[in-house]
Amino acid sequence: MAVLSDADRQQIWADFMASAGPLLESLFGMSKVDIRAAVNAADQWIDDNASSFNAAIPQPARGAMTAKQKARLLVWVVERRWRIQ
Repeated sequence: MAVLSDADRQQIWADFMASAGPLLESLFGMSKVDIRAAVNAADQWIDDNASSFNAAIPQPARGAMTAKQKARLLVWVVERRWRIQ
């Protein structure tokens, strides 16, 4: 799957900025451009490492799950690891 469109990346950036709340205080010293660059880099990393993540999933799940299901699994694991209370 290709990287997200510029409009999608813009929406992620806007949503992150809107939902960050107290987290924004810890981002002091970073500009909106810096945060947008981080969104772009995260999206590129996901694209660059998709095959590695797929290979890490053991069979039979690797063969049975769709790409969308695998992505959802990754989101759930990442969210659980770094859940912000």
